[in-house]
Amino acid sequence: MGDVVNIRDVSRDVFSATLGSVCCCYTGQPLDTIKVRMQTNPHLYTGVIQTFSKTVGEEGVAALWKGAVPTAVGMALENAVAFGVNEALKRAFPDDPAAKNADERPDLLKPFLMGSITGCCSAIVLLPSEVIKAKTQVEIGSSLSSKDILQKMIKKQGVRSLFCGFDAQLMRDAPFYAVFFGGYELSCYLFRTHVPSMPEELNFFLSGGLAGMFGWTVAMPFDVPKTNVQARYDTKVFGSYFPEMIKIARERGVVGLYSGLGPTLVRAFPANAALFLGVEMGKRAFDDFLWKP
Repeated sequence: MGDVVNIRDVSRDVFSATLGSVCCCYTGQPLDTIKVRMQTNPHLYTGVIQTFSKTVGEEGVAALWKGAVPTAVGMALENAVAFGVNEALKRAFPDDPAAKNADERPDLLKPFLMGSITGCCSAIVLLPSEVIKAKTQVEIGSSLSSKDILQKMIKKQGVRSLFCGFDAQLMRDAPFYAVFFGGYELSCYLFRTHVPSMPEELNFFLSGGLAGMFGWTVAMPFDVPKTNVQARYDTKVFGSYFPEMIKIARERGVVGLYSGLGPTLVRAFPANAALFLGVEMGKRAFDDFLWKP
């Protein structure tokens, strides 16, 4: 157990995940705001360009970063948990050393299983900031800050308002992280195998971007109803998710469950490329300057 959760490795995981989170948040927040508005008000916001123009024209450029502060905090916590849990699982269940030293293919199923477990753990940490962010992003023409939204939530539903839509968070995060971490490891392996001359930094960047795109493609049908229930003030902790998913499918068709996929994928590549590159570079910086192995 000491080798799995020793202080140095945990500190390294948290440091690198925090650095990657800051890179990811401010790279991808504008398109995330566009995605949320398209998901919650599809009749008002009909496309990426139209949503961008309407938002900037009516509220200014800063509106694209609405909810960035709780997102950055939540993302740092989420990724500290996500990357921390994932790295701990790797230390607990390492690959066969023989597979690393020979030309044998490593176990590529294990990262997907570990990613799913990671998603369930991160959902618990991420939920409060996701609820605040969703409610903040759908405030149109309002000067309410994230702090104001939090006070409004507490006033209407009490402390439990921070955990509304918990089932929705689990349903989105488990499949997302399965593909996110599994896809990253698979992509890194394929690039190293078939493009051996590729610099590692470019591998991290491309693999991270692709992992984000694949993860969101799989998770999007679960994300749309999650966003809708978390943006409201009448959502239960458990029980609002599946009725909302059925309602969206009936009213908008199955295509409605993919609302906002365009801006999500456009955002996913640069944001997650920045995330994984930041994480990997953070690991190197930690090893070289903060706490040598």
